[in-house]
Amino acid sequence: MARRKNPTTRVDPSAFDQAGARVFDNPVKTEIEDSYLEYAYSVIHSRALPDARDGLKPVHRRILYSMHENGYRPNHAYVKSSRVVGDVMGRYHPHGDTAIYDAMVRLAQDFSMNVPLVDGHGNFGSPDDGPAASRYTEARMSPEAMLLVGELGEETVDFRPNYDGSLAEPSVLPAAFPNLLVNGTSGIAVGMATNMIPHNLGEVVAAARWLINHPNASLDKLMEFVPGPDLPTGGQLLGLDQVRKAYETGRGVVRMRAKVTTGPIEGSRRQGITVTELPYGVGPEKVIERITDEVNKTKRLTGIADVKDLTDRENGTKLVIECKVGVNPQALLADLYRLTPLEQSFGINNLVLVDGQPRTLGLKELLEVFLKHRYEVVTRRTRYRRRKREERLHLVEGLLIALLDIDKVIKLIRGSENAQAAKEGLMKRFKLSETQAAYILDTPLRRLTKYDKIELEAEQDRLREEIAELSAILDDEKVLKKVVSKELAAVAKEFAAPRRTSLIDGDLKEVLEASKPAGPLEVADDPCQVILSATGLVARTAAESEEAVEGRRRSGRARHDAIAAMVHTTARGQVLLVTNRGRAFKTDVLPLPVLPQSSGTVSLRGGMTVQELVPLEKGERVVGLAPLGEQAEGSPGLALGTRAGVVKVCAPDWPVRADEFDVITLKDGDEIVGATWLTDGTETLVFVTSQASLLRYEASLVRPQGLRGGGIAGISLSKDAEVVFFGAVRTDDDQHGEPLVVTATGETVKVTPFSEYPAKGRATAGVRAHRFLKGESRLTLAWVGPRPIASSKRGESAELPEPDPRRDGSGTAHPTPDVIGHHIERP
Repeated sequence: MARRKNPTTRVDPSAFDQAGARVFDNPVKTEIEDSYLEYAYSVIHSRALPDARDGLKPVHRRILYSMHENGYRPNHAYVKSSRVVGDVMGRYHPHGDTAIYDAMVRLAQDFSMNVPLVDGHGNFGSPDDGPAASRYTEARMSPEAMLLVGELGEETVDFRPNYDGSLAEPSVLPAAFPNLLVNGTSGIAVGMATNMIPHNLGEVVAAARWLINHPNASLDKLMEFVPGPDLPTGGQLLGLDQVRKAYETGRGVVRMRAKVTTGPIEGSRRQGITVTELPYGVGPEKVIERITDEVNKTKRLTGIADVKDLTDRENGTKLVIECKVGVNPQALLADLYRLTPLEQSFGINNLVLVDGQPRTLGLKELLEVFLKHRYEVVTRRTRYRRRKREERLHLVEGLLIALLDIDKVIKLIRGSENAQAAKEGLMKRFKLSETQAAYILDTPLRRLTKYDKIELEAEQDRLREEIAELSAILDDEKVLKKVVSKELAAVAKEFAAPRRTSLIDGDLKEVLEASKPAGPLEVADDPCQVILSATGLVARTAAESEEAVEGRRRSGRARHDAIAAMVHTTARGQVLLVTNRGRAFKTDVLPLPVLPQSSGTVSLRGGMTVQELVPLEKGERVVGLAPLGEQAEGSPGLALGTRAGVVKVCAPDWPVRADEFDVITLKDGDEIVGATWLTDGTETLVFVTSQASLLRYEASLVRPQGLRGGGIAGISLSKDAEVVFFGAVRTDDDQHGEPLVVTATGETVKVTPFSEYPAKGRATAGVRAHRFLKGESRLTLAWVGPRPIASSKRGESAELPEPDPRRDGSGTAHPTPDVIGHHIERP
């Protein structure tokens, strides 16, 4: 083998071997350094790092090119993977078949890539298991892969010799979409590595199109289109501050978290955690293995009764973690995030090859490199297409010249001694080029008819128009950019998919701190209260003295929510959620978030939305609560009032096995406006109508009914009037003070002592509670109860006027709140 000459090598002119060849004396240190550098360069450029233009490593590029050349396109039948691997290894990639097959497998995995480039048939593995051998699987190109190779035949990219010089291969693919950002990649070179996270195709294309028209766009503007990575496996991404850092510098660390739900396990009364989406690169078996180790070996994880993997092809990922009795699933979830792969970090390192040099790029730079490549591809493609059309136009024009004097052409050809003479005669007689003359000689006579002349003239006009359009692209940069943008839009329209990964904004440390649940892992069955806020949040509270609550109320905390309903229960008990559609849902108290001990009012961030607890229909909302179990003993039931003025006391004879049932039979168009739990039946029922009528009477006047009952007349309504408030209040509660009536018209608000309103009979019209001013026609809001507070839907407190003893007064001009309720009362 011939030795390589190095500038540092010492040459001894007298040193020759027996054959007369010169021998170079090279130090071992220099030889090792040179060889290692060559190896490192080969790994960096030919194996480990992707090209920033098409986002592919050489092995991936060669796989796609080989499949394209062999015709294994989306409309082709599947072929054995071993056949693809053999073609790639023999023609373009002189490395092991295992490495080539592993690379092809990744291109086919929908859990590894947002846009798979290989359409695999058979077992191509899972996040936990590897694929079947190449002799068992089949493959062909995916439709998306055709976007990367579809323009290869139009001189869009440069080709280079393959490893043995017998064939040519593309140095880069045309790439009609930003594959590097969309699919991501990872690789370890010598002294450097890359680890790029996947993104959503539609979002990346939108950012690229914006950058086309706004080259000086800021990173923040681009992040309006690409707010963060989008992982094939979904899940959550925490801490977008680190995402922005990665987009700016090319490096950053983001935290991935599984998507879970907590609550009763389907078919069981036990609480559990259901995992439906896992972090990128994590499989269910890996999670189960870590949970098993933490439970049995390290003993750091407690409170788990069982773990089941119910994942299948039809329903996707489903990992059910069953809690032991009395275990707080929120606290257990925090331990799972901390100790298992349900939460993982991803270190972003956007190291790519740009003009053959390794560079670390941010989001904008990656888009700029792709767009620059795309401009070049479209320019070269346009030149190629224009040249082909010009060549065709040249031939068409020659044929048309021949058709004008077709008889002379035929006579000249017949009179020529040979084809060469005929060609020269045509060129001289009709002033044709050599190419045109040769084409006329090769054209069958059947094409030289008057009908073909019409077709040729139409083709001539079409070719001239197309040449003009293609010339405009080459001559005007704005037109070129418009073409690139339009083609990207077409790609997004056909192949874009909805975002899978949820993004949680903020600083990573703050997000992790805020996500820690309050309360211990093991929860005692202590008394507590379940609270429904006026804005639809549900939470539970621990026992605390009312003096402490009242003290914090006076401290003037601004962010709070009015309380719509509250019932006493225990931490391991159940409550009933009642909706305006007359449906009731049983739900466990334990999964509800616990309000912080330092807050005397319901924080908007402290509760759980009712949609997270029960499956509500469109327009359905929870309007009341009822206790279950021992706390329900001795009560006549649940008092219900409807929009049409119907009242019902539903006896607490709830179905034992059903978790969802109806508590009233409603007429069409009617709905429940209030649902209040009666403790002993001595409460007073109150209706307030939109026409400012208030009716009160004893709850004992309403006989309890079963679930199927439709109720009885509760209040007599005038024409076009409807009930805006229904509730039950106590007038003998010295501890909480006298109830107050709050009415609002949108312009004025009035607060009146409840004692000013006399009791009337059931189904009567009641008395006036608010005198309308000029321009006022109805009440927009009403509420009756002790300690009234008001707030907006955003949780901002709204002041109420001082009590006015005039029950039929008009109130005072005051900003009308969105919701009214009362303060928390701790046991």
